Amino acid sequence: MRAVVVTEPGGPDVLRVEHRPDPVPAAHEVRIRVAAAGLNGADLSQRRGFYPSPPGAPEWPGLEVSGIVDAVGDDVDGWHVGDRVCALLPGGGYAELVTVDAGLVLPVPDTVDLVEAAGLPEVAATVWSNVVQLGRLGTGEALLVHGGSSGIGTMAIQVGRALGADVIATAGSDEKAEFCREAGAQAAVNYRERDFVEAALAFTDGRGVDVVLDIVGGAYIARDLEALATGGRILSIAVRDREPASVDMGLLMRKRASIQGTTLRARPLAERTAIIAAVRAELWPLLAEGRIRPVIDSVFPLGDAPAAHRRMESSAHRGKILLGVGDVAGR
Repeated sequence: MRAVVVTEPGGPDVLRVEHRPDPVPAAHEVRIRVAAAGLNGADLSQRRGFYPSPPGAPEWPGLEVSGIVDAVGDDVDGWHVGDRVCALLPGGGYAELVTVDAGLVLPVPDTVDLVEAAGLPEVAATVWSNVVQLGRLGTGEALLVHGGSSGIGTMAIQVGRALGADVIATAGSDEKAEFCREAGAQAAVNYRERDFVEAALAFTDGRGVDVVLDIVGGAYIARDLEALATGGRILSIAVRDREPASVDMGLLMRKRASIQGTTLRARPLAERTAIIAAVRAELWPLLAEGRIRPVIDSVFPLGDAPAAHRRMESSAHRGKILLGVGDVAGR
């Protein structure tokens, strides 16, 4: 099979298509003939040499795919050859074939395009596990989403609205702020032009937001706390600002607030399969009904992985960037 490998740590041009042996599913796994693979920030870090695949996973990038099941392990129930699926992976998605634990696989509803479904598993699992399971976002509460025009951001906006929450998003331009509103946010702020704390407090009539989904870290954490309501929750899921976060502990205590950092890829398999089970039970009906949808920026051929990475690094994208893989992409 073809796979996009990292020849050495570096820029996008270190990505190269090479041939690797076809994977064979273990007893608890399914094998998927890939239609498309989703790009994520972790892929960029892995390419630069900072975030290697965990033990046992392929050494090349790719945390989510969609495609057709073409083999199942002896102990697998519920999946059959020919099923339309998408899956959360520990790595190796930039390839024509992947094997994955059956508990990390999700069905693709007939109403969802198979290629576009590659943009769902990582964002769905991340948003559900953080905003809903840890953040406990409820009807009538307010959610602040940083990076609202990203794949994570557009999913968080949609989930928040589906749960009956009020959603405000941040973005880096007026055009991206408008895109956030089109995705469902009731308010969106260009953080380059207006202070997001001021905007969040105005959005909530001074009360503050109940949940913040933060993909920046660093100095943003202190500002998130200022925007937070009493009893609010900050979920920190990525670090783009490499400066150490400084928190006013007195303010944290007065607001009876919490800050929690999480990752997804590094969690034990049992935790990841539990998250996928919750996503299938609670979020997937919304997907089938059309209340949640994948938001796709662009689809690049597998061989154009360097161009796909360059687009992601430019921050010009809105929604998910995908790699289309082989003739399965047309099914």
